[in-house]
Amino acid sequence: MNLDLLVVSIYIISMLLLGWYGMRRATSQEQYLVAGRNLGPGLYMGTMAATVLGGASTVGSVRLGYVYGISGFWLCAALGCGIIVLNLFLAKPLLKLRIFTVTQVLERRYNSMARSTSAVIMLMYAIMISVTSVLAIGTVMQVLFDLPFWLAVAIGGGVVVVYSAIGGMWSLTLTDIVQFAIKTIGLMFILLPLCLYKVGGWEQLHAKLPAAAFGISSIGWDTILTYFMIYFFGIIIGQDVWQRVFTVKSAKVARYAGSAAGIYCVLYGLTCALIGMAAKVLLPDLDNANNAFAAIVKTTLPDGIRGLVIAAALAAMMSTASAALLAASTTLSEDLLTRARNIIGTSLWFNRLLTLLCGVIVLGIALVVSDVIQALTLAYNLLVGGMLIPLLGAIYWRRATTAGAVVSMMLGCATAILFMIVDGLAANTPIYYSLLASSISFIVVSYLTVPQKLISTT
Repeated sequence: MNLDLLVVSIYIISMLLLGWYGMRRATSQEQYLVAGRNLGPGLYMGTMAATVLGGASTVGSVRLGYVYGISGFWLCAALGCGIIVLNLFLAKPLLKLRIFTVTQVLERRYNSMARSTSAVIMLMYAIMISVTSVLAIGTVMQVLFDLPFWLAVAIGGGVVVVYSAIGGMWSLTLTDIVQFAIKTIGLMFILLPLCLYKVGGWEQLHAKLPAAAFGISSIGWDTILTYFMIYFFGIIIGQDVWQRVFTVKSAKVARYAGSAAGIYCVLYGLTCALIGMAAKVLLPDLDNANNAFAAIVKTTLPDGIRGLVIAAALAAMMSTASAALLAASTTLSEDLLTRARNIIGTSLWFNRLLTLLCGVIVLGIALVVSDVIQALTLAYNLLVGGMLIPLLGAIYWRRATTAGAVVSMMLGCATAILFMIVDGLAANTPIYYSLLASSISFIVVSYLTVPQKLISTT
């Protein structure tokens, strides 16, 4: 255990040092928010994959593999497909706009009211995405190092807040590349092979689990469809992912490197699902399936190697937490606190202060929320239910109006919240009914009001 602590400590110190180096490179607002818009294919592919594969994707997919078998990979598959579509079809027009936030598209198409309304939704989404990964960090560190949960959250989440706040997107880019390499080696090339070895190989895994565990639809087609409705569309319109797109130096790089990142996400999901299946064989009586990842690491791996895999898991979680944290602070500075920013000027310290503030809020929420999948679902329900329809309308429907967009966003979010309260966070109804309410109100109100002139994004 002392060797594991040493390995994890080295990893954490490395993240802080990279954050400090990122601070030295972030010498302007554009450098801080979008890394100067000049990332090449290697950096872009690694950071794009690292952004979306976080705590819910790692801990959550292992849990899904433990409970449902190989079909637990669908969560990551939905994320990966979203990345591929975004980079193939939307990256080029987005790069031409040279903007910082998703909501700026809505202001160009509608007006500042639509931008402010959508920014509130985007802020809630980004905060909750960061919370999911901080939760996962806390869970892993609590189980593996026998820490109180609040201390695990404070240490793991605190490191993310510090390096994100001081260096912005450059810190995230540098740390993401290291995190991408660590989690690829730790999970795909160390943990999965060792888990299969402990089980006795693929044939023994197949023999010791029921046939349903190897069915790609065992999780249920309704759940698979819901994953795509929530996560696929959520990736396409999420500020944390768009902000990564804004860092790439060309549409060609985005197309190829972004597609590679999407394929990687699918393979990552399969890896985590298989680890969960091995955990089901080796540890069949876990009280809480959420602890499947931490438990299999703790019981399967030797000292030192275990520390490397823990670092790999923390890498996955920290990359997503930091991306969402910067997305939240960017939404605050560019969309909601524009008057204060205009008075102060484009001060890097203003951006750093807002990132730090968002980090404190994330840590506070993480101490009172318990389930990573439910927290992730809440975030995407609000985002997709509230913003998908108005955003698509902003790009593709000339008859859309500001009133229609604002009403659609408000009703979509309200409907999602209502059904999450009534049917629970794990239910499928919030996303379906919120999209229905958002679509109907958007169309009806737009036809009853005067449209604005469409500003082309192509």
